[in-house]
Amino acid sequence: MTAPDLSRRLASEGLGTALLVATVVGSGIMAESLTRDTALALLGNTLPTGAILVVLITILGPISGAHFNPAVTLVFALRGDLARRDALLYVAAQVAGGILGTVLAHLMFDLAPLAASAKVRTGPPQWFAEVVAAFLLVTVILGGLRSAPAAIPWLVGLTITAAYWFTASTSFANPAVAIARAFTPTFSGIRPLDVPAFIAAECIGALLALLLARWLFANTADKAAP
Repeated sequence: MTAPDLSRRLASEGLGTALLVATVVGSGIMAESLTRDTALALLGNTLPTGAILVVLITILGPISGAHFNPAVTLVFALRGDLARRDALLYVAAQVAGGILGTVLAHLMFDLAPLAASAKVRTGPPQWFAEVVAAFLLVTVILGGLRSAPAAIPWLVGLTITAAYWFTASTSFANPAVAIARAFTPTFSGIRPLDVPAFIAAECIGALLALLLARWLFANTADKAAP
């Protein structure tokens, strides 16, 4: 079977990230409009996010690998599974797609296409939470490639669903999503000033997971390519 060409892979990454962010932002807006209970609103934000990840990874994974996440793309580039030039283009598609996803969500709820968030998300506990969230996500992906490739959509969806609730940051775990969420003043937003620290923490977590995986899974062969 011929591998999809680069243009199709980039379209897949952009589309997938756009729909992921549209779900994150849109479900947050809907949840906030339906309840004043923060815990219930978070639940309303969590379940659609986990569900759409299962769907998007299942249908777009065979095209691009369904990264939708610059930290994941970084890991696969360092593993040699993705050319560095292609990795840079993946990241560009993911960031552009993420911002488009925010626009889509805003237009569906009759909001300005883009607006800076004022929601403060900063401090060592949240930064550490992002390290943990990205570490967990990448470890699950790399472990899944070796033990249960077909289950990766569910593994990722369930991981993010759980991490929404046990991390102080509600598990962004994704630089493209963090950037996109800086452009929404709604429930899921993050102040632009706080985004660089989140991105740094997410990349650190992803790299730590890569180092662990090289040792932990050293004696097993991948059952599927990303």
